[in-house]
Amino acid sequence: MSFDSIFNEQVDALKAEGRYRIFAELERKRGQFPLAARHHDGRISDVTVWCSNDYLGMGQHPAVIAAMHEAIDRCGAGAGGTRNISGTTHYHVVLERELADLHQKESALLFTSGYVSNWASLSTIASRLPGCVVLSDALNHASMIEGIRHSKARKVIFEHNDPEDLDRKLAALPTDAPKLVAFESVYSMDGDIAPIKEICDVADKHGAMTYLDEVHAVGLYGPRGGGIAEREGLMDRLTVIEGTLGKAYGVMGGYIAASAAVCDFIRSFSSGFIFTTALPPALAAGAIASIRHLKSSDFERRAKHAQVGKVRAKLDAIGIPYLKNPSHIVPVMVRDPVKCKAISDWLMSVHGIYVQPINYPTVPRGTERLRITPSPVHSDADIDRMIAALSEIWSQCALARAVA
Repeated sequence: MSFDSIFNEQVDALKAEGRYRIFAELERKRGQFPLAARHHDGRISDVTVWCSNDYLGMGQHPAVIAAMHEAIDRCGAGAGGTRNISGTTHYHVVLERELADLHQKESALLFTSGYVSNWASLSTIASRLPGCVVLSDALNHASMIEGIRHSKARKVIFEHNDPEDLDRKLAALPTDAPKLVAFESVYSMDGDIAPIKEICDVADKHGAMTYLDEVHAVGLYGPRGGGIAEREGLMDRLTVIEGTLGKAYGVMGGYIAASAAVCDFIRSFSSGFIFTTALPPALAAGAIASIRHLKSSDFERRAKHAQVGKVRAKLDAIGIPYLKNPSHIVPVMVRDPVKCKAISDWLMSVHGIYVQPINYPTVPRGTERLRITPSPVHSDADIDRMIAALSEIWSQCALARAVA
């Protein structure tokens, strides 16, 4: 049997549907983000990145870069082991203190990525609480779904951002069963925001714990960047707040913030924490610098939201359809996988504008889109170039325009 032929057939089917993903080989230019060098077919060209999750450009911030240089000069490259075996450095401990302070929790626990922090935390809590039932929002991230699945706990899906449906489904469960409500604050593809207070009200009514994924909100919302829960004064009502260091903070890693008991429990029993090499000290140092900066500086947040507003206003002016939402994410709706990829390729090759096509299974079929993420370091001229190029290709593809 030729296993390669089986693999190739399935990949070919992706290509036929227009869903095959091609990596853009980029070289970010220090101090010049969103500008990057693209390596393609033996040539190098400049591109402007419009789809990065480095939402505030903190991956290029001088304070972050300086902190990482200092740490690598002081400690070397790697952590040297797992957190249990020689891999816990002073930088890791300081970072966890900063994260606990950010979310006003007793403790925090650091992981190698946001995916791992969700997978490890949810699977550990749900698997080790006898009879635990997890109530999961219908649009939760794959990392949350996989963590819940791995736990083998009973899962009940409630309608997206629907506290009333959550209430009905909690009411149908045994009153003595441990319950965990898992949801996100900002949903990364549609950019909508959860009704956190109402969900907490329902969870409290039924004695359920709450687990909030804030990966697309930390650094971006709240007076110190603590996320939507901080902005709305709700952090104390959440059992666990999960976040990432790889988006608005511009570095790498994931974490949870919770009570000392919860963090110690997960630290002690989670295989995803116990058996993973710790983040390099330089990454932890960069995250510390980024978090501290954004705790005291609101400039980046205000500038980002201003540029998001400009992009939306200009899209409205030319009738390019996008999903309206209250967050920083601008999903431009193409609704066709082949055209979505063709538009992305054309923008890159003709105008040096990089916007990744988002297709199934990341989003449902028929909702294919270009996910635009304006940042504070995108200039007004960058915006004008991107809008003009989108208008041109929209007409070439004979796509419908929104009516004002």
